[in-house]
Amino acid sequence: MEFEDFIVTGERPIRLQDYNSASTGSLQNKPQALGRLEKAVEQLRKLQEILWAQNSYGVLLVLQGMDTAGKDGVIKHVLSGIKPTAFQTTNFRAPSDEELDHDFLWRAARALPERGRIGVFNRSHYEEVLVVRVHPELLLRQRLPRECSGEDIWKQRFEDIRNWEQYLTRNGIVVLKFFLHISRAEQKQRFLRRIRRPEKHWKFSLGDIRERAHWEEYMRAYEDAINNTATARAPWYVIPADKKWSARTTVAEIVAARLKQLSPHYPILDEGQMRDMLAAKQALKSEKR
Repeated sequence: MEFEDFIVTGERPIRLQDYNSASTGSLQNKPQALGRLEKAVEQLRKLQEILWAQNSYGVLLVLQGMDTAGKDGVIKHVLSGIKPTAFQTTNFRAPSDEELDHDFLWRAARALPERGRIGVFNRSHYEEVLVVRVHPELLLRQRLPRECSGEDIWKQRFEDIRNWEQYLTRNGIVVLKFFLHISRAEQKQRFLRRIRRPEKHWKFSLGDIRERAHWEEYMRAYEDAINNTATARAPWYVIPADKKWSARTTVAEIVAARLKQLSPHYPILDEGQMRDMLAAKQALKSEKR
């Protein structure tokens, strides 16, 4: 799969309207996609095990997208082969009073993965330049000083995010950001399926329907955020998400390819550690039972 079709590094501005949300790239059908997904998941399992042992890199996956875009499904299927102790998921909902008493990146910083682990942000610090931008009344809840909430606030937050993500990459945190690009028509069908199927009723939220009325505003906010925060070290990937099977496979293959680029390896014991291990081996073999 040509990941160049999806990656945004900030070298040139992109327009979301130029991305076909129904595209499946090189994936011709669902059975083919499931076969490649299985292979990518197995690669991730092996690579993550080495990263865990190496304990040098942390990996942060940022998942953004409109409601029903498939963020939960990506987490469930892409990370299905990784042992639970090796990854963590943080869901960013409306900030609490404690979180509102801190800077806008505070709660994201607290949720970063440790070295050797994969961390997933289901929604993320980008909500501060998306939902807060679409609903500026939410900015009032943050009680910012007047000089910190002027017309340049979004430009300043983009700069802060770029700097923060560069800081993370300089400290061994691999940052991979995915925008699951779903069409408005496909979102409508997924909402209707939730309404039709009783086992999906728990997922239905009238608030999600209200947010749908702001679709164009969100698309402009996403496009602006992607263009202003995509860098070579922390790129965005715009993933066509109308077909869930295609989106999941694409994300899995991108993550596996990126981890492989790290050339992870199991730790090599020094001479002292080797002597200790050989002594332990001899002691075990000399036991009578």
